Amino acid sequence: MDLPVDEWKSYLLQKWSLLPKSAQVTISTAETLSEIFLHSSLFLRSEDEKFLKRLSRGYLVGKDPSAPCFYREEGNKKFQEKNYSGAAVLYSKGVSHSRPNTEDISLCYANRSAALFHLGQYETCLNDIIRALVHGYPERLQPKLMLRKAECLVTLGRLKEASQTISDLESTFTAKPTPAASPFQILQKNLCCLKMKIQEKENLPETFPTALAKDFEGMDLGEENEQISSASSSVRLCTDPLKGRYLIATKDIIPGELLVKEDAFVSVLNPGEMPPRHQGLESRWDTRVTNGDLYCHKCLKHTLALVPCNGCSYAKYCSQECMQQAWELYHSIECSLGGLLLTLGMFCHVALRLTLLARFQDVDQVIRRICDEINNKDIHLPESKTLVKTFNYSQGEREEIGKTVETQIPGCNLNGKYENNYNAVFSLLPHTGNHSPEHKFLCALSVSALCRQLEAASLPALPTGLKATVTPELCADLNIWAVAMLRHLLQLQCNAQAITTIQHTGSKESIITDSGQVRLATGIFPVLSLLNHSCSPNTSVSFTGTIATIRAAQQIRKGQEILHCYGPHKSRMSVAERQQKLRSQYFFDCSCPACRCEEPRTASGPRWEAFRCNNCRGFMQGDDVLSCGNRACPESISRSHLVSRLQDLQQQVGMAWKLLRNGKLEQAIPQLLRCREDAESFLSAEHVVIGEIEDDLARAYAALGDWQKSATHLQKSLQVVEARHGPSSVEMGHELFKLAQVLFNGFAVPEALNAIQKAEEVLLVHSDPQSDEVQELRKMRSYLLDLPPIPGGTQRDSGPQERSHDR
Repeated sequence: MDLPVDEWKSYLLQKWSLLPKSAQVTISTAETLSEIFLHSSLFLRSEDEKFLKRLSRGYLVGKDPSAPCFYREEGNKKFQEKNYSGAAVLYSKGVSHSRPNTEDISLCYANRSAALFHLGQYETCLNDIIRALVHGYPERLQPKLMLRKAECLVTLGRLKEASQTISDLESTFTAKPTPAASPFQILQKNLCCLKMKIQEKENLPETFPTALAKDFEGMDLGEENEQISSASSSVRLCTDPLKGRYLIATKDIIPGELLVKEDAFVSVLNPGEMPPRHQGLESRWDTRVTNGDLYCHKCLKHTLALVPCNGCSYAKYCSQECMQQAWELYHSIECSLGGLLLTLGMFCHVALRLTLLARFQDVDQVIRRICDEINNKDIHLPESKTLVKTFNYSQGEREEIGKTVETQIPGCNLNGKYENNYNAVFSLLPHTGNHSPEHKFLCALSVSALCRQLEAASLPALPTGLKATVTPELCADLNIWAVAMLRHLLQLQCNAQAITTIQHTGSKESIITDSGQVRLATGIFPVLSLLNHSCSPNTSVSFTGTIATIRAAQQIRKGQEILHCYGPHKSRMSVAERQQKLRSQYFFDCSCPACRCEEPRTASGPRWEAFRCNNCRGFMQGDDVLSCGNRACPESISRSHLVSRLQDLQQQVGMAWKLLRNGKLEQAIPQLLRCREDAESFLSAEHVVIGEIEDDLARAYAALGDWQKSATHLQKSLQVVEARHGPSSVEMGHELFKLAQVLFNGFAVPEALNAIQKAEEVLLVHSDPQSDEVQELRKMRSYLLDLPPIPGGTQRDSGPQERSHDR
């Protein structure tokens, strides 16, 4: 979803191939972004725009008045099945298609409040009750809603408000004749029970919570860095003519130390698996759950109670505040373009949003820099410090001061500080000369088509040089801003950051649930973008909503560079694969220690990919034909034969996993044991496939409640994870967390406490102390330490409440 949909991409690439050779040469040799845009946009025809509109109309992002009733009925089915989370999501879909102040939206909010009540989300339930009433919830149905409100207030300990709500409800019953119908009798009975509950709570002595106040989300950065916003004083910004800007340590840094905590300058939610583009009425409404149904489109907070935009069904938010902020900053312009932006891809959406946010920064400076690009063929300051003339722009003209100073590092302000702002984003390099001519043509025409839609929509125009007001406008000449958008679009290939989260899948009915890292959004982080790449980085990055935190993953000496992995990691790819990936996407040849020290292919390959000799168990070595590394063993075999055998094994493991997911343990376990026996005959003991088999066996025995066997298999899986990722890796932390859960459920107290300590130590290097896993580990430790001693050291017969074993 980063680039446009395949149909538009193929259409433009075909258009490029049919351009006259002279036009291709002109665009290919253009030196500036403005020249690329202007030459390319000449070829955007009306039929191209019509084709793009047809593609865009396939995404149903408007409000459909027929949809709320459908989603409400589907939500009711889930509610009756006691799948309250599924019901809440479907009610939210109904809310998103409803117009404000209608019975449809009030009914969807009220129904969602019932689902949230059953999920124990009482504060959120109260908010939905208020929303239902504000939007005109029918008076005939209000008593039941008010009773739910009172129940929430009692549960939350807000007894005065609960008493007042009950009093108002009783006044309603007194003022109007009460039907003798059964529902009203039940309602009055529930009301009496609730009044008794309030009296009981009021008679209890006042207590105070014993839990400590929640820690500040994340760790404090400590002493403020005067040179870089959002960074600790442990790092310093430097520049070099060859590698550009980079960060180094100003002191010795210990593992787990927080180095950067930065909010994204801009982020766009990844829509996830979008429904098929609309072809007919039968596929109009989709009940599948996507990221857009679970996360706020502004702050990325997870919630089942999203508040929709009043103008479209796509954009949804966790609160009225987020919705209002998004509207003022960008969504007032994006709202009518939802289908177009989904068609053009996330990078185009991010580029537009960056340009819209520029209105709220120093617009004069932005306009000047873009005009410099148009007029002077150079808009970024040199990467090395040089003596240059300085100019005074305070009167809107270039007035030469007549003295020379050292230029600040690109992206820094006049005081030399690098901040999380549009100036820093603009300074990120677009690598114009490295992108292929076809790609630049595709980006330029996509931006041109988007700008024409902005004009056609009669939206407020962009500013051309006036200071930004509360809601700045844009200028009539969109070419200036189109060049900025094109710059951002090209920047994103090297500077976009995937914002990730741990997402759990599987239903309550499923024996086995999965958890894994998924891409939630795409963002731009100016400070994070300063870090150079290493295939074996010394930092770890994690996300809480739109906030990125960078921690030291190992000890970093004073003066050593702070390094981040752009994706190709030595534990996941060979050196040849990494080099190819980095060269094609980031335009550089990596010379990090991992790439310098690693041979293109070691004799036997890494341990987690190595084959074993069937005779003597030595490592097999070679390229097309593998020979045993034990000189006394004459065994040899073709690599293709072993690869084919490995693929067959992986297929069998996949079939066993499906059986496991479907609860067919009696079939899954024997098949997994056969797979393990086969794997051990020709794979290294630390091969990744053996690790997967051991992990699956651990889950299977956990599902049976055989915690001892589960722990035995997990410990074997841990050996593979450690060999591949290292003892202090985040992957090792996740696997230790699973082991701690299994030992906890099996009531192996000393072993569980040991695993908990190890898991916490590793995870705190990579994640926030308030992360779900760390908090869960601390709860388990607290529970075990509070247990009374066991007389004679005998094993306990039963354990605490069983906890899920996640993948």
